[in-house]
Amino acid sequence: MSDLSFDRNFDVRPGEAVAISPLVRRVLAGNASPYTFKGTSTFIVGHGKVAVIDPGPDDDDHLDALLHAVRGESVTHIVVTHSHADHSPLAGRLKAATGARTFGFGAIVPLSGEAGLRLDASIDHQFTPDELVEDLDVIEGAGWALDAIHTPGHMSNHMCFALREEQTLFAGDHVMSWATSVIAPPDGNMGQYFDSLRKLLGRDDAVYHPGHGPSRRDPLPLVRGYLAHRKMREAAILHRVAQGARSVADIVAAIYADVDPRLLGAAALSTQAHLDHLVEQGKLRAHDGVLEAV
Repeated sequence: MSDLSFDRNFDVRPGEAVAISPLVRRVLAGNASPYTFKGTSTFIVGHGKVAVIDPGPDDDDHLDALLHAVRGESVTHIVVTHSHADHSPLAGRLKAATGARTFGFGAIVPLSGEAGLRLDASIDHQFTPDELVEDLDVIEGAGWALDAIHTPGHMSNHMCFALREEQTLFAGDHVMSWATSVIAPPDGNMGQYFDSLRKLLGRDDAVYHPGHGPSRRDPLPLVRGYLAHRKMREAAILHRVAQGARSVADIVAAIYADVDPRLLGAAALSTQAHLDHLVEQGKLRAHDGVLEAV
C-alpha cells in the first residue's frame, strides 16, 4: 500500500496575488479554519483575458483582492469546482463586478438529512452556474483551455479542471496535500469518491493545485495514498463492528481518539459515508440504526 504523507508547508498571506506558474496566479482568502486550513485558494488563469477558478467565500476583502489582482485585465470566465460555501458564494458578486459568466457542473438539489452537522464548507444553495459543464467538456479562453473532469464524492457536483497548457489539475477539495477530504452524506458519497480517485489515476497531470494548502508535484502517489487510507479506514470500521461497535459514535471514539476535537464532527460524517459504502457492498447490515457484521 502507498503511504499517505501530508505537506502543511504553506506560508501564504491572504489577499496577495502570487504567480505559481507562467499561466496561474493564486490569491488566498482569509477564511482559515480547522476545515479550510490557511483558507480557500482562488486561482487566476491566463493574462489579459482571464478565468477565475473558485472565487471563494462571500467576503469583502477577498473580492477587493481579486479585483486588484486583475486590474487592467478582463475576467471572461468564473469557474467553480463545487458549491461549498468556501468556494462558490463570491461568484455572484465577482460576476456583477466583471461581467463574466459562471461555469460549473450545476446546483445541488437539497436532500433529506442535510440539516445535520454544518461545517465551514457547508452547501451554497444559491449557486447556479450560467453555463452547465459536464464531464469531458472544454472551457476555452485567450491562451488557455480547461478540460472538465467530473469527480463526485466530496460533493455530487464536484469537478476538477485540467489546464492543458501546463499539464496541471485544479483539484478543488477532491485531493489535497495538507489533509484528507471530508465526505459528508447525504450529498457526499464514499463509493463515488473511490471511483473518482481511480479516475485520476488514469491521468498524467504533473501538478495538482488544490482548493486548500500547497500544490503537489508528482501527484499520483498522493492519490494512491488516499485510496489506501480509505481502504484502511473501512477495514478498521469492519473490525470495530465485529468487536461490538454498534453506532457511528462508538466507531469514532475508537479510531479517531487522537484527532483534534474540533474535527470529530467531520470524522463522524466520513465514518457514516464509509458505513453507507460498506452496506452498499454487502459487507455490513444496518437495522434501525444498529450495525451488524455480515
